[in-house]
Amino acid sequence: MRRFEIICLTLGVICFFTPAIADQTDPRLGGLFAQLGEVSGPIDAAPIESQIWTIWHETSDHAAQSLLQRGIDAMRTGDNNSALKTFDQLVEIAPDFAEGWNKRATVQFLLGNFDQSIKDIANTLNLEPRHFGALSGLGLVYMSLNDLERALISFEAALAVSPHLVSSRINAEAIRQILQGREI
Repeated sequence: MRRFEIICLTLGVICFFTPAIADQTDPRLGGLFAQLGEVSGPIDAAPIESQIWTIWHETSDHAAQSLLQRGIDAMRTGDNNSALKTFDQLVEIAPDFAEGWNKRATVQFLLGNFDQSIKDIANTLNLEPRHFGALSGLGLVYMSLNDLERALISFEAALAVSPHLVSSRINAEAIRQILQGREI
């Protein structure tokens, strides 16, 4: 009987301290974002960013999780049209899942649907304002539209959340140089 009580107690503790939904609402994210501001460089930031991405990709909704993975798999094989259809289904069944919107925004960008990508990024950021991937992606969209001022604002916003994003830092610096050249 003692062993059964220990097992029940252990399971109760695990269930209590394990979040039911691991997405943009996960309580672990606050501490991880705080750590991003404290690390000294990209090498130290990378594992923290990876943990954040892992949490953003998790949901307790099995159908949503399956659609997310199916869409990611389609993207990996370059089948962006199938990925888009899959992410359309995902945001329909899980409109509060930020990563569904972010993935759809990415596919929209890859397909050249920049206006729709911006709308999907807005939905992502509405649900998770700290989504440095969406902010950086927004910068890429604006670069593609040759709206360098907005691109710079987007990259700087991504860096405000995660100061060691190498690609955002490089893009922001390149845009600053271009904009300074225009002023001369």
